[in-house]
Amino acid sequence: MNPHPDPGSATVSGPSSSGTGGQPVRVSRRGVLVAGGMATLLSACRSNGSPATAPSRADMSAREKTVNWSNWPDYIDVGDNLGVHPTLEAFTRRTGIRVNYTEDYYDNEQFVGPALRALKRGNQVARDLWCSTDWIVARLIREGVLLPLRPENIPHRRNLQPALRDAPFDRGRRYSLPWQTGFTGIAYNTRLTGGAVETVEQLFTDKRLTGRVTLLTDVGDTVGLTMLSMGIDPADFTRDQFHHAVDRLTKVRDSGQLKGFTGNEYISALRSGSIAACFAYSGDMIQLQAQNPDLGFTLPPTGHIVWSDNFVIPRYARHRTNAERLIDYYYTPAVMAEIEDWVNYISPVTGSREVLLESDPSVAKNELIFPSDAVLARARTFRGFTAEEDKALSPVFEKLIT
Repeated sequence: MNPHPDPGSATVSGPSSSGTGGQPVRVSRRGVLVAGGMATLLSACRSNGSPATAPSRADMSAREKTVNWSNWPDYIDVGDNLGVHPTLEAFTRRTGIRVNYTEDYYDNEQFVGPALRALKRGNQVARDLWCSTDWIVARLIREGVLLPLRPENIPHRRNLQPALRDAPFDRGRRYSLPWQTGFTGIAYNTRLTGGAVETVEQLFTDKRLTGRVTLLTDVGDTVGLTMLSMGIDPADFTRDQFHHAVDRLTKVRDSGQLKGFTGNEYISALRSGSIAACFAYSGDMIQLQAQNPDLGFTLPPTGHIVWSDNFVIPRYARHRTNAERLIDYYYTPAVMAEIEDWVNYISPVTGSREVLLESDPSVAKNELIFPSDAVLARARTFRGFTAEEDKALSPVFEKLIT
């Protein structure tokens, strides 16, 4: 997931895990808290704010050499001049297709909600392509508002990492392809814990951590890791198993072990020492550990959550073919290597590691960016809810965290 500036703190310059020296240290957008009105929501309108257009069934890609892509902030390579993205400029030189790249995807619900309502009314939205997290992709597929990705226009999809070629929410990857992938595990500050925090059970019960632990407000991460610690597969759970995991979390909360549930505020809390340990994201921790050697990150032996932010193309997309060509471009190993050297998340593309072994070995050899088969074998995806489960189970989790 994408590195996003930590609310309430300045971007810090310093050595990065990629060895680029003065590159800004960035933090993840996962769970970012957006105040009402701060996010630029995708509504059923053109980019200039005019009323929604009638849906065009025709693909205008051949006549209009453009593609409109929305993504999370700071989730792509940046050149010497801010706002310049070298890989996008190279794509335009290669294809003649101009990319209108907009960093207006701050929150899954806030972005997708208006788009979903518009698409279900039969309206055309202002984007051809965006990147949604797994559980939101499940909802979009369920609602029938995505276009299938045509293999003939994305031949480089053959480079998709084998471990990511199937997903419980999109069997065979018919509607989605990962943009970036990451792990959810346990972060800790050794100055406060006295050593590593290696298991969920330790995080939940170690009295030395009482009142100094935070968990995440994302259901897939917090319930998923808890399920794994209980021997439940988060990719294939029943309603009863979901309730058992939430019951476990409720007992931990009521015991006083938790300081609370957070979005990406855990980053500043780890830095300041106001929390000792927490559930956290791998991309964040690569950046934070480069600054602070007291910070550690563990993938629990019972398993860890793997998630992706995924390319999807909405129904009625005006430039469908151009969007597919852009996806194909990023699935070439050399191009994705440029992205990984900047964002430090898990590459979905085979061959990008070999490129980085030549250009930036420190990134290529980092198992949180290029995980081994053994690490991937312990990773599990949290499956999306069905429509009925969404109504029944989402309020249960909301009650837990509020």
